[in-house]
Amino acid sequence: MTQQPHATQPPTGEQQPSRAWDETHRTAPAATAPDTGWQTGGLVFAGVLMLVNGVVAVLQGISALAADDVYDVVGDYVYKINLTGWGVILLCLGTLAAAVGAGILKGAWWARMAGIFLASLGMVFHFLFLPYQPVWSVLMVAIDFFVIWALATAPGEVKPTDRAD
Repeated sequence: MTQQPHATQPPTGEQQPSRAWDETHRTAPAATAPDTGWQTGGLVFAGVLMLVNGVVAVLQGISALAADDVYDVVGDYVYKINLTGWGVILLCLGTLAAAVGAGILKGAWWARMAGIFLASLGMVFHFLFLPYQPVWSVLMVAIDFFVIWALATAPGEVKPTDRAD
């Protein structure tokens, strides 16, 4: 067999450290997801949805507290809560959702995390509210799913030096 010429001669007696393990090659650079306008637009839309959903939930809570005849009475249901209880739940969740939606629109990082938590909680409560308003509850579960997705996948803050003018 013929030997191939080497760019550097192999060490004869002393061990030299391998170049593959030196300090510059130990860790891979952090992969960042490309910023897309669709995801950023989804973040703004999620903020608007949270704000509007909060206002609507406050109005639903007020109507449930004011008059129990707005919603139909459900017979036997495993997760039965009276309408006064639902009114308080919707009023509290709506107030928090409106505040978090405003925070999302201002770009606050805490609002994104709180939005994911509130949308998850909203999904559970709308599932439990299903017998009272089935179509609205299914629609709100789908909207909460979109809000969670948009808040979880939205790109981080854009630094002024990263923008291309």
